[in-house]
Amino acid sequence: MQSLKTTMATFCLALALLLALSGVPSALCFCATGCSCTEDTFGRSLLCMETALGSIPENIPGDFLKIRIENSRLTEIPQRAFSAVRALESLWLNFNDIALMNIKSLEGLSNLTELRLQGNKLRSVPWTAFQDTPNLLILDLKHNRLDVLPEHALRHLPALTYLDLSFNQLTVISREVFLNWPRYRPQTQGRRDENEANVVLALHDNHWLCDCRLKGFVEFVKSVSPPLILMNPYLTCSGPGSRAGKFFHELELKTCLKPETSASETNLSLPLGANTTLRCFVKARPDPVVQWSYSLKSIRGFTVSQSQVGEDTISSALIIPSVHLADRGLYTCTANNFIGNSSVVIQLNVQPGDAPFPMSPAFPMASADENVYIDIRISKQTVYGITLEWYAATENPAETWFTVHFGRYDSPKKEMLYVGPGINSYTVNDLLPVTKYEVCVSLKNQPPRPEQCIVFVTGSATNELEQRERLIHIIVIVCAMVLAVPAGMYACTTDVRFGCFDRCSELCKRRRKEERVLKHGDRQGTFDSLQAASDEGLCRDSGEEKKTRRRSEDKTQKGNSAALY
Repeated sequence: MQSLKTTMATFCLALALLLALSGVPSALCFCATGCSCTEDTFGRSLLCMETALGSIPENIPGDFLKIRIENSRLTEIPQRAFSAVRALESLWLNFNDIALMNIKSLEGLSNLTELRLQGNKLRSVPWTAFQDTPNLLILDLKHNRLDVLPEHALRHLPALTYLDLSFNQLTVISREVFLNWPRYRPQTQGRRDENEANVVLALHDNHWLCDCRLKGFVEFVKSVSPPLILMNPYLTCSGPGSRAGKFFHELELKTCLKPETSASETNLSLPLGANTTLRCFVKARPDPVVQWSYSLKSIRGFTVSQSQVGEDTISSALIIPSVHLADRGLYTCTANNFIGNSSVVIQLNVQPGDAPFPMSPAFPMASADENVYIDIRISKQTVYGITLEWYAATENPAETWFTVHFGRYDSPKKEMLYVGPGINSYTVNDLLPVTKYEVCVSLKNQPPRPEQCIVFVTGSATNELEQRERLIHIIVIVCAMVLAVPAGMYACTTDVRFGCFDRCSELCKRRRKEERVLKHGDRQGTFDSLQAASDEGLCRDSGEEKKTRRRSEDKTQKGNSAALY
């Protein structure tokens, strides 16, 4: 294969030399599959429209002045892709799938004056690549996915007269992007040269976020004057919500501000069981992200709400319903934006009260040497079981054992189970339905206090059986109706009708079996006896109909056989 390529290259070179001596353009020697090569008064060109090209063609002659590959399948511009085409002045790669541009993609193109990359998938551009194109006049990047414009992006484009960044995903850019552009000269730097070419800049239809970060850019847009011209001067905001849809010339943005947090109360003392809301205030520009941190975050899912109380001030509230002893401690409200962060700490004290906690009559008083509150909850419950979780703010959690007390609510004795350190959940199965139970968690060898117990009632399995009974009943009736309709009124084969009858018979048998089970249990009288009798009669009728039909078919078959003989 390599020798074939070498032979073809030698042949092409010889042919090009022969054509040159005879006055025929050498461009006719090269042309990629599906492309056309032309020559006119403007020079030689390569045109590839709606082709299956997945990469830049190789061995493009160096005397081509224009290359246009559009609506193809290019996905990137590799390094030195056009370095051999040093005469190239115009490069159009519109409407491809280009998502990557290499930092050396434009190497060797010092004569390039026009680069069009409209309708691709570029999220970023290696702006230093334009060091190799000092004479570039036109750069078209519209309808891409650019979301960042670095501060020195335009530094290497001193000759540019047309820059199109419209229909991208830009949200925030700095004014310094244009102050660092050699083509931008504010009026304060002197009078304009009348022979100086205008510079057209397209920035519309981006996702501009009009907060303090866009202040410098908005001021730049308002001050733009020739030779810099905006293609569409009516730039609009996409956010935040209060400014969405507004024009830049309607805004007066303020300088950004580092978050400043504060709280009206930083030391709270509350009685056990009280409802409270911890609140902090944050002043910042742009709007900050506010977070609360506290020791019980993984166990107690407190609600956090946020509201705007001023133009640049928000209020964040941490809502604590019915405070427990385990809720005492430090709560930190932290706010941050791109400038910095700030926080405020609130101390919450929980007062247990002067009188000791009343003890359950089911347990005798004991001399507890630790007054630890245990927060318990049922994380999962089914008809026949529960899963219990708890948390205890002990001084030595690695050495703390617990006792799980479990039994019927009206029973004076409870089962006891010891649970070792590091375990904070327990699952109980094989419970009776529709039964009231009590479960408690205490420190090892200590009787539980009322706040360490949960009373619950298991669900009922009757509802599930009733729903199944209704479903069976409906299916039986539907099958019976189908069997009762004359054969000429619906398209149903014999196999289908017998299959339906078999399912009905099976359902009837299952129904009678379940009714016998239910009648021997505690749920006697749950199902209507008259309805059950009606269903049995329906099943009997269906069976008799089946036997009659089979006898009729047997007679018909015998008659047919006799006729044959």
